[in-house]
Amino acid sequence: MYASSGAVPRVSVCMAAYNGSRHIAEQIDSILSELAPDDELIVVDDCSTDGTAQLVAGIEDSRIRLIRAESNAGYVKTFERALSEARGEYVFLSDQDDIWIPGRVGIMIGALQSKGMVVSNCQHIEGDLGRFHEIRLRARDSGHTFRNILGVVVGYRLHWGCAMAFRRSMLEQVLPFPSHMTESHDQWIALVGIVNRSILYLETDTILHRLHGGNLTPTGIRSFRKILGARVAFLRNVLTATKRASSTRRAPVSATVARP
Repeated sequence: MYASSGAVPRVSVCMAAYNGSRHIAEQIDSILSELAPDDELIVVDDCSTDGTAQLVAGIEDSRIRLIRAESNAGYVKTFERALSEARGEYVFLSDQDDIWIPGRVGIMIGALQSKGMVVSNCQHIEGDLGRFHEIRLRARDSGHTFRNILGVVVGYRLHWGCAMAFRRSMLEQVLPFPSHMTESHDQWIALVGIVNRSILYLETDTILHRLHGGNLTPTGIRSFRKILGARVAFLRNVLTATKRASSTRRAPVSATVARP
């Protein structure tokens, strides 16, 4: 399935997969239609039991790189593994069950000419949307660093990972994920863009995003204890992202920066 042409891809799409056989083929089709011949779609399968890996392996397209995990690691570690495999200048995250709207890659890359990270809005489909229905990113909020950090910590500024793309320079600060982090990898990635003052919000919908009980990432109601724990983790992430940004600004171009 994967036979490298030797060319470095311009775009790397990173997908975490687990028991996604119902929708993953449709999602992959929508992604591949957006990619150039030398781009790549990295699919890390987290030990699915429903034939997801076999389904992906059966898609005849050299741009797909299927990686089968040896043990179930959970969605955060699976996304981290996928990102670590990315080779492109422009890195996109992808869920396994959405649909990319035609023209998405061009829109996102166009926005990335002025910023290191871009997050678009989504059109939500299926399921009980609940509070997510009213949460929209606004372009005019892109430069409000403190408000955006507060929005992540408190929970009123929602950044969907599936709607993100960023330049490779951001990836060098995103990885590795903080060791204490067990959820909300997308909010961590957004914080890296925010503290670097290099994030842009697009009001355009570039994704048809499915919200349902089978989503890989959690969307349901949680206990107060879990909510409080998440807020504490976000605060720790702010400190970690700030340290990494500062280290990158101080370090020589050729230096390797130790990550906290």
